[in-house]
Amino acid sequence: MRNTFTKEERLCAKRRIDALFKSGSSFVLYPFRVVFIFEKNNLTDDIPSSQSIISVSKRRFKRAVDRNSIKRMMRESYRLQKSNDLIPFLLKHNVTLYLAIQYVGKQILAYDVFSTAMNKMLKKLQNECAEAYLEKGD
Repeated sequence: MRNTFTKEERLCAKRRIDALFKSGSSFVLYPFRVVFIFEKNNLTDDIPSSQSIISVSKRRFKRAVDRNSIKRMMRESYRLQKSNDLIPFLLKHNVTLYLAIQYVGKQILAYDVFSTAMNKMLKKLQNECAEAYLEKGD
């Protein structure tokens, strides 16, 4: 599987974003706050197995350069790690994940910290899906 983060994998639909923040579940795993919602796929749908938003608060980081560098590191760590465990899990169980990853840290951290935190966050997300959604749905 290729490590990509294409346009189709980015959550852009306003209706889905509103539904995500209105009825989605969330957890905080420093330095990220994660809001997510799972949806069972129809066999005819040609939707990617996950769509996500990555955001950094303008209130905490006034300079766009800082916000952009944080978002760049978050996107890169998500892009490299999502195909290890999360995407095969979602494909196996025929589930679509809508995800918002928000940065809640107060300072710019090193890439290594982003990478390890993203790995922990993706594993926790997979566990949340397994226990909350699949046990009810299957």
